[in-house]
Amino acid sequence: MANMMDYLDWRGDLSFTQAEFNEVDNLIFSELVYVDFKGIVPPPGKGESITLKEASRIFFLSHTEEEINERVSSTKAAAFLMKKMAKTRRFADLELSDYIEEISAKEESQFCAMTIKLDDGGIFVSYSGTDNTMVGWKENFNMSFLSETPGQLKAVDYLKRVISPRQKKIRVGGHSKGGNLAVYASVHSRESIQNRILSVYSNDGPGFTESMIHREDYGKMLPKIHTFLPESSIVGMLLEHEEEYQVVESSVTGPMQHDAMTWKVMGNSFLHVKKVAKQSVILDQTLKSWVGKMDIAQRENFVDALFLVLKEADIKTVDDLANITFKKFLELMKLTNTLDKESQEVISKTLQMFFSEGNRTMKDIVKMRLERS
Repeated sequence: MANMMDYLDWRGDLSFTQAEFNEVDNLIFSELVYVDFKGIVPPPGKGESITLKEASRIFFLSHTEEEINERVSSTKAAAFLMKKMAKTRRFADLELSDYIEEISAKEESQFCAMTIKLDDGGIFVSYSGTDNTMVGWKENFNMSFLSETPGQLKAVDYLKRVISPRQKKIRVGGHSKGGNLAVYASVHSRESIQNRILSVYSNDGPGFTESMIHREDYGKMLPKIHTFLPESSIVGMLLEHEEEYQVVESSVTGPMQHDAMTWKVMGNSFLHVKKVAKQSVILDQTLKSWVGKMDIAQRENFVDALFLVLKEADIKTVDDLANITFKKFLELMKLTNTLDKESQEVISKTLQMFFSEGNRTMKDIVKMRLERS
């Protein structure tokens, strides 16, 4: 089934003035910001830009495909997506600007964003999400106990800095945590900016605390928010979503569906299904039921405990979790014995869900490989 790469073959010869912006373009821009553009795309405040085609050329002067493929992160596919975009009429001459990346180990956060100027006169502000590392996923879970994260505050400031009064067509989006940042920044931006925002896209991004979704300015922005979740969404089902969301079919199952390159595309839209998988609903209910009973300190302790167990078991990525053996899984269960009884129960349920979904994913991958051989 087709994905973003196939979409470039189908729609790549048409400019944005010939074929208007669509939901797949949003995902492509949300994935593009995962490329390491340091020293290539000008930072905020410079008033300079570079075409995507030139940025791709410079990037591959110092990076080989072999080196990129050796990386652990699932976001490495963004570089190859960019390389293919650079060969299309639709994307090659788009202007990239205002690239910023700030990493803080102390804050357990990584903030990255970029602005893309389209040939239809509009711009897309793209916020980077987390990759498939457990450190990245922990940042998503941290949102369950932080009223506002350092990244969210930076996202608001970034939007204010890069939007000029003459820009009339503004779109904002991101994947994973980036989707959350896109919504948060749009809701907290000035009214003069909000009025010019056409759409806000959250691609499997976490939701918000109840205090956020009950804000008046959140309600005003709600009609412009487009949320897409894969069937077996885990990250996107975290916290509260007041907006309606659309479910996208994926070529894999389980936690690996968070990888946007697995999302199925048909024409100029995603291949939609009616609802998220039963496993995602169960996990969502399990976490929300337990987390809802906690105060802020207890939520923080729960998240720390869950990811400490994963760290002790040397689980560093979602891939590690998907490839886990039954023996390793039993070792994980034993590590939870040091926690209080209620935490043990919820973390055990969470890990069991990850384990069963991960194994289903690996079976699907093996099946696909056999069918192709």
